[in-house]
Formats: sequence, C-alpha cells, structure tokens
Amino acid sequence: MNHEDELLELAVAAARRAGEVLLGYAGRELQTSSKSTPTDLVSEADMASEQLIRELLAAERPHDGYLGEEQAASTGTSGLEWVVDPLDGTVNYLYGIPQWSVSIAVRDARGTIAGAVLDPSRGELFTATRDGEATLESRDGSRVLRGGPVRELSQALIASGLAYDTRVRAAQGPVLARAGALARDIRRFGSAALDLCWTAAGRYDAYFERTVRPWDIAAGALVCERAGLEVRELTVHDDLPYGILAAAGPLAGELAQIVD
Repeated sequence: MNHEDELLELAVAAARRAGEVLLGYAGRELQTSSKSTPTDLVSEADMASEQLIRELLAAERPHDGYLGEEQAASTGTSGLEWVVDPLDGTVNYLYGIPQWSVSIAVRDARGTIAGAVLDPSRGELFTATRDGEATLESRDGSRVLRGGPVRELSQALIASGLAYDTRVRAAQGPVLARAGALARDIRRFGSAALDLCWTAAGRYDAYFERTVRPWDIAAGALVCERAGLEVRELTVHDDLPYGILAAAGPLAGELAQIVD
C-alpha cells in the first residue's frame, strides 16, 4: 500500500467511526448553539463527531496538523494537515433530512492528497487520491466515477447553496436567477461535500457555491478532479465571497461566465 492509500485508509476509518456516532445521535433532541449567524448552527453531535475524529487522527498521526470546523486548528511538523468537517449539513441533520455527510481530507503544500466523504444515511462512501481514481462504494458495490454526460447549459441540472449571511444571500439571488433562467433546473440541498460528490457521480451536471470553507470542499473537490471534472475558484465580488465551481470543461466555462 502506497502513502496516498495509507492516508486514505485512515480517512475512511475515521469517517466511518464518526458516521456511527452521528447515526446514534440522529433523531434525538440535541443541544445546539449558533456560530456566525443565528441560522449557522452547531450541535452536540457535531462536537462529538469531531472529537472522535481528532483523537483517532492524533493517535495514528501525532505529527500532522489539523483544521476542523468546530475545534481550534493545530500546526504539525510533518508537512501534512487534516481538513475535517465532522458533520456537513448540520441543519439538514437536525431537521431529519437525510442529506448530510462526514468529510475528511489530508493535504500538503501541493494540495489535497486524499479525501473521503461518507453519507451515512445512504451507506455511500466517496473517495479519491491525488494520483488515483475517484470511487463510490455503496451497498450495491463500488464503481469508478467519471462525472455525467457533457451537457449544454440549457440541459444542465445545477446544484448550489446559499450563505448564512443575509447580505450575501441577497447578492446571490440575482446570480441564481440568471443561472436558473438558462439551465434545466437548480437544486439546493445543504451539504457542499455531498453536492460535489454527487456532481462527480453524474447526479448533477454542475455545482457552484459561495462562502464555502476548506473543510466543506477539500475532499469533495478532489473527488471531482479525479472524476475528470474541472474545479474552478470563483473570484470575490463585493458581497459575493470566495467560492468554487465544478463541472465538465465546456460547461464549466459557460457557467462561470454567468455566476462568476
């Protein structure tokens, strides 16, 4: 087993353990608090998941750095950093909507080396390594991901997301209106990590979103890249913060002209 595969194996093991914890909390009355805005929630399930992941990674890789959504970051000495979202789609999770995930990636100075996104509700695991393939492992078996058929924008199903900040949402509205008027349709479900992986699996033709953070996208963006999709950064404009876009090459360029 090479170094990339070893790191991926650890990411998968941590994601699966965290998924078990989250399934155990699901459906219970949970303590929550707000972060950046009153609608940006964190629950005791988020915290329990991240604590488990961090302890597991620290035991196996004590010299690596760590960047997670809920806990303070730490700088390691190995040149590697783990980027973790212990529960991507917290609001969905709290409302009982089965579109949430665990996202774990590891990166170095060159970028992401390996990543895993686990969808515990469906029993689906999306993985990729820098020099390997993007794969989906499910209850029906496993397959290599190659994205979906390349479509024109008018035939494309696009996924996106909205910011917690109401000022940013107001700026996103006209962008979504432009894209929605030209595309087949737009979907907004709430887990950026899964949106990226579903694009890699061909369930969407494209995905774009602003206000994403490294832990939201590190693993999913690698899955898209290794599935042959183009992943672009969206530049900052006034009330539109940093974002990313993922799609097959021709569609990526066409959609970027509308949303960037």
